[in-house]
Parts: sequence; structure tokens; C-alpha cells
Amino acid sequence: MSKPFTEVEWLDAHQQVPLRLLAELSGLSDDELRLLTDYGVLECVEPRTAEPLYRAECVTVARTASRLRHDLDLGLEGLALVLDLMQRMRHLESELDELRARFPGGPG
Repeated sequence: MSKPFTEVEWLDAHQQVPLRLLAELSGLSDDELRLLTDYGVLECVEPRTAEPLYRAECVTVARTASRLRHDLDLGLEGLALVLDLMQRMRHLESELDELRARFPGGPG
């Protein structure tokens, strides 16, 4: 069962999101987000500020993390592993698409 959207926030790709807002938008706690940052899943662009800042694209990753954690009941270590593997798959699929565009008519 999906929840209806009650509010939408449009984020510019170059916008920076403070930890507090990232937690609010994702449903993860500050501590969970900090641990995912330590595991390398999220990249903090301003770690030395009082409140760490993240690129807006981290909202998508954090929301995915929240859904996976809830749906699959994963611990943070397992969650970090799944997210890393998903990112690798997207990267490989992108490379494959580039190769297919360079060499049309090839296998695939």
C-alpha cells in the first residue's frame, strides 16, 4: 500500500541539503545518515560545518535506503552493501549503454 504525497519539494541538482533536512525527507535518523556517510554510501560535501551538507542527489539515495531498511529489515551494514551493489549495477548498465551506442548492431 503506498502513501499519497502531501507535500513535494523540488531540489536543484546543485543544491546542498543539510543533514537535518535529509533526515526529514528520507525518514532516517541523523545517526543512521552519519553511519551511511561513514560507510561511503552518502557523500558529505561540507563535513566540517556544524551541520553536514549533502548534494541534493543524496535525498534519492537516502529515501531508497529508508525503503530498503523498512521493507527488507536490513541492518545498516547490510543496507550499505545493498546500496553499493545497486550503485555499481547502475554504473555498469550506463557503461553498457554507452558501448551499445558506439557499436550499434552488436550483440544485445
